[in-house]
Amino acid sequence: GVFEGVEEDIELVGFTNCGGCPGKRVPLRVRELVKRGADTIVFASCIKKGTPIGYPCPFAKRLMDLAAAEAGEGVRILDWTH
Repeated sequence: GVFEGVEEDIELVGFTNCGGCPGKRVPLRVRELVKRGADTIVFASCIKKGTPIGYPCPFAKRLMDLAAAEAGEGVRILDWTH
C-alpha cells in the first residue's frame, strides 16, 4: 500500500469522510485536519480506485484538487491507501 515505504512514525490526527457528493465539504474537513497538525492527508482507496465496491467516486479528481488547494504546499495529498 501507500504506506509501505514510510519509515518515520505515523500519528493519526483525524479520520473523516468527504461529506457526500459532490464533495463541497472537503475544504472544511481539510482545514480541520491541518489545524490538528496533519502534514499528510490520505484518501481511502474507494475514492479513486473504487475498492472494494468496484465503483470509484465520479468526483475523485475534484476532491483531490479541492484538498490540495485548501491544504497548501506543505501538506502531502495521497490518493489511495491499499
